Amino acid sequence: MILNLQNYMMEIFNRFLEIVTDFRCPEFWFLCALVLFWLIQMSYYLFVFLRICGKKKPGEYVAAMPVSVIICAKNESDNLKERLKFVLEQDYPDFEVIVVNDQSTDDTELVLDEYKQQYKNLYVTEISHDRNFRQGKKLALTIGIKAAKHEWLLLTDADCMPVSKYWIRTMSQYFTDKNDFVLGYGGYEQQKGFVNKIIRYDAGFIAMQYYTLAEAGMPYMGVGRNLAYRKSLFEKTRGFASHSRLMSGDDDIFVNDNAKKKRVGLSYNPDSFTSCIPKNSFSDWCSQKQRHYTASERYKSWHKFVLGLEPFSRSAFYVLCVVLSFFPPLYIATAGLFLIRYGVFISVIAGMSRKFKIKNIKAIALLLDFILPYINFVQYVLGKKRKERLKWK
Repeated sequence: MILNLQNYMMEIFNRFLEIVTDFRCPEFWFLCALVLFWLIQMSYYLFVFLRICGKKKPGEYVAAMPVSVIICAKNESDNLKERLKFVLEQDYPDFEVIVVNDQSTDDTELVLDEYKQQYKNLYVTEISHDRNFRQGKKLALTIGIKAAKHEWLLLTDADCMPVSKYWIRTMSQYFTDKNDFVLGYGGYEQQKGFVNKIIRYDAGFIAMQYYTLAEAGMPYMGVGRNLAYRKSLFEKTRGFASHSRLMSGDDDIFVNDNAKKKRVGLSYNPDSFTSCIPKNSFSDWCSQKQRHYTASERYKSWHKFVLGLEPFSRSAFYVLCVVLSFFPPLYIATAGLFLIRYGVFISVIAGMSRKFKIKNIKAIALLLDFILPYINFVQYVLGKKRKERLKWK
């Protein structure tokens, strides 16, 4: 039996040598492509994404400076009633909360009036309802920024809430002379169902990308669910003027256009996170993704290349693993590369889950890693076709 096994292994080895030394053999080029995409994937995970697993020193506490928190609300009466108090009751000595009521037709105005009677630091700006006037979140946000009294602006959404009463305090630790932006994590609440796992995993992976690429010197985006920047920078760069026609981009394009690699703070402190209500259905989440992808067209060319190469190389790697598994001499090498990549991948995802407090996704991480590039590509294509019909609310 041992002799037969030795002969079998020798046959496989000899066949492997024949393939890797024969340029005319199609399997040779498949294997070369597999190794190339594997190396690209390893470069992303080992030199960029693995940074998420490192220990992060908390920002040095600086003397408390005034902060303006800005929230845009369009038909958000239920969310404001439940969540606004967690912003208004932050443990911070000097902050104002500006809520821009953007043409709401529900009870938003009544809810805000009740809150104004309880909290002296709440200011409300109204945009009157006009059927003939079409505008998006950018106008509402611009109005809120113009009304802000303070230099540092901290943004979140009406359907989000800080996970801690120290949200402003922990984000403000990075409001220093060295920074123009501070990027925070805005996650989604855990609910039942597979779609919720996709949403939370996708949000975590995107956050890991913009955190670690910013650490690597390429700050390319932030999320309006938890983002801070200087009012003077907004005024100096004319805000959203260069992309005012796009429904999205009030957060990521503004960061992409104006963030400099050494002037961006990153808050990993769990007290600085926000938690938002996820979409209830796969189709609603897809519509949200399509709207976001309309903004990615405006990213810098180098950023688009770096962001596009990772999912492309990932998909190509998986496809080639399947193809080469049908070639007996090569499936051992294919399995080896797959297992190495899987080990690094799951270590990074575990680090991401710990850092951003995302529960119950590691068991299906490999499945989501495989299917999300295809889902996202479809949403990107559909977003380009539907961008004139997409709305921020």
